[in-house]
Amino acid sequence: MAMRILAAVAVLVSAAVHLDLWPVVRDNDVIGPAFLLNAVGGAVIAALLVFWKHWLPPLLAVGFGLSTIGAFVISATVGMYGVHEHWRGFSVWAAFVAEVVAVVAGSIVLYREAAARSDAAAPVRERADSAHP
Repeated sequence: MAMRILAAVAVLVSAAVHLDLWPVVRDNDVIGPAFLLNAVGGAVIAALLVFWKHWLPPLLAVGFGLSTIGAFVISATVGMYGVHEHWRGFSVWAAFVAEVVAVVAGSIVLYREAAARSDAAAPVRERADSAHP
């Protein structure tokens, strides 16, 4: 559960940074709504990670982190819809680190829970195999 909470906090930090920056970009017809969607989506994913023990929330955390990092890299290199970001400032690095943590922690949760499901299913498969010689 600790990795789920870490992933939830990471996604929530990124969401908070995007909500904090939203007033700066809200007049951009594409980036403004994207930042707001990132903030709301991050809050929902964080809640799902904590309250729904299913494989989907950690997968969403990984996708959230990768897509947000990808969008920032595009914005920082070639620009995106009139926004050309730079690798400077607390909010940039806070969001980037949080998104990397979301990807890593979400991946660890997926791996551990898949292994646990696999281990739990093994006795069932063994019983099924022994029933059909």
